[in-house]
Amino acid sequence: MSVQSTHPSPDPAAGAAVKAADRAHVFHSWSAQGLIDPLAIAGADGSYFWDYDGNRYLDFSCQLVNTNIGHQHPKVVAAIQEQAAKMCTIAPGFAVDARSEAARLVAERTPGDLDKIFFTNGGAEAVENAVRMARLHTGRSKVLSAYRSYHGATAAAINLTGDPRRWPSDTASAGVVHFWAPFLYRSPFHAENEAQECERALRHLEDTIAYEGPAGIAAIILETIPGTAGIMVPPPGYLAGVREICDRYGIVFILDEVMAGFGRTGHWFAADHFGVTPDLLTFAKGVNSGYVPLGGVAISAEIAATFDQRPYPGGLTYSGHPLACASAVATINAMAEEGIVENAAAIGENVIGPALKEIAERHPSVGEVRGLGVFWALDLVKNKETREPLVPYNASGAANQPMADFAAACKRGGLWPFVNMNRTHVVPPCTVTESEAKEGLAILDEALGAADAHTV
Repeated sequence: MSVQSTHPSPDPAAGAAVKAADRAHVFHSWSAQGLIDPLAIAGADGSYFWDYDGNRYLDFSCQLVNTNIGHQHPKVVAAIQEQAAKMCTIAPGFAVDARSEAARLVAERTPGDLDKIFFTNGGAEAVENAVRMARLHTGRSKVLSAYRSYHGATAAAINLTGDPRRWPSDTASAGVVHFWAPFLYRSPFHAENEAQECERALRHLEDTIAYEGPAGIAAIILETIPGTAGIMVPPPGYLAGVREICDRYGIVFILDEVMAGFGRTGHWFAADHFGVTPDLLTFAKGVNSGYVPLGGVAISAEIAATFDQRPYPGGLTYSGHPLACASAVATINAMAEEGIVENAAAIGENVIGPALKEIAERHPSVGEVRGLGVFWALDLVKNKETREPLVPYNASGAANQPMADFAAACKRGGLWPFVNMNRTHVVPPCTVTESEAKEGLAILDEALGAADAHTV
């Protein structure tokens, strides 16, 4: 049961005041400030949130794919309240129970010997510090990352990112090299099946390493399953192949699990699907569903040993913040006690996956369905035969109208979608019930008619 069982009565005047204050003073991320119209939110509960006019939305975006345990989970809210009454904050140099226990619980679930945890305030900072650790550990400077990726918006993380959000800030990418990761539906390798895609992607990576000079490469960073870029599950053998390449050349292997971790794919970490252990693993989002900002790096024994007698030159005032760590402890324990990871796996296998495949057969705009757990994407197209995307890459304005029409249809139906370029993602909370999932899928099914109208 969640903290709030009902949402309050509509209060449009209060909503108008919130909107007015926002427009007067809040500078929004990733936005042209004069062109946006942010929805004023009055509250949230479980899989839903609502506005001041009384409109309720089923959250199929999980906000930014982070509220894995849903909104207002009572055990986590209570843990934050209890910690606030006990000790709100303390510097990161001290040992405190919430921080120690959060680190233990994370390390207990990470693969292999990733038993040391460096806490950050979010995913981008986790990536920044993982890259710094890799460079210091190896004494090398270059880092390889994939196109069709997102690693965060801070200096190093945005330059590692492989989507258009990098372009305006692409002034500090010395040492960053991008390569193509596997994606059979839109294969850059002209592959005809997963085995070919895997083999050719690994060969391409090896070629990139050869031409960049393996002795200068510190790390390869990959999202275990890329999130915002399209939820492309790697083919069997690919991540194991990258692991072998890294071992052969002494390159640090970093897996970014910021979005895919903590139950999202039906396992604690997406790496568990592939039996691969990286040298460093970044996390955030689902570790406490964003109730208080928290991220981190899980570190292998070998890399941790680099800093046994040598100071690690990095830190954050709020690293391992007690309120954030207390919420992580409560989140991880709730997920274990309530079978939340298992629920994500079952909902994906028995409800979302089969329903999306049926939806794809009915709609000419759905080119491909892919995903695991509660982590799915629909690749929307103008034509199933040619696979031409429904909107051009990085479309905006009138060129993006087909996707805007689809998103508006979802919202009219009471579903809040996650839309990026020519894709819509199905990413509800890991706690989503069968009935909620079916409700959302029915709205999605109907809304796709707006996308179908733009097919040829």
